[in-house]
Amino acid sequence: MTRPTRVLIADDHAMVRHGLRMILDAEPDFEVVAEAGDGAQAVETVLREDVDLAVLDVMMPRLTGVQAARRLTERRPDLRVLILSMHDNEQFFFEALRAGASGYVLKSAAHEDLVTACRATMRGEPFLHPAGVAALVSDFLERAPELAAEDPLSVRESEIVKLIAEGLTSREIGALLHISEKTVERHRSNILDKLGLRDRVALTRYAIRRGLVEP
Repeated sequence: MTRPTRVLIADDHAMVRHGLRMILDAEPDFEVVAEAGDGAQAVETVLREDVDLAVLDVMMPRLTGVQAARRLTERRPDLRVLILSMHDNEQFFFEALRAGASGYVLKSAAHEDLVTACRATMRGEPFLHPAGVAALVSDFLERAPELAAEDPLSVRESEIVKLIAEGLTSREIGALLHISEKTVERHRSNILDKLGLRDRVALTRYAIRRGLVEP
């Protein structure tokens, strides 16, 4: 008998995690074996535990779901990743795909789509909330160059921008990322130069536009 797919659920709201767990645990082919309250904890848990599928909320503290997906798919190419979001947002969707996620599910439709999306993901098939397909395809065809534009920042620089926008000091960021305060400051200077920005306020606006933090 094939074992159930072992799932990690990551969301910074305990009630949401509880609801998603109930949906998946009700199915014989899924078993929720771990939960995480932020993106960094999700990465640590998946790399430590035997997990087949990571279901990640797109907006979480420390690391977003997209940032966590990027780290995980680099370290665990065999892992399947599904992104959850409250927002029917094409920027989030394409960022998720570039990070290695197989699908994008709206939380408002999770009770209908989550199991189907998880099964599709485990078969290696992409999944997108059905109601959003037509709008996303139309918008992508009109704005393909803009949507396909690569983020000029490295993965580490993107992580630092998120933490700066969340109000952390250079010392706090260094402690969180296990790098020196001086290294954080060097990254910050390089980021400002790359983006042509001047200060924390401008970086915060950039982070909001890129979907790293909520407005």
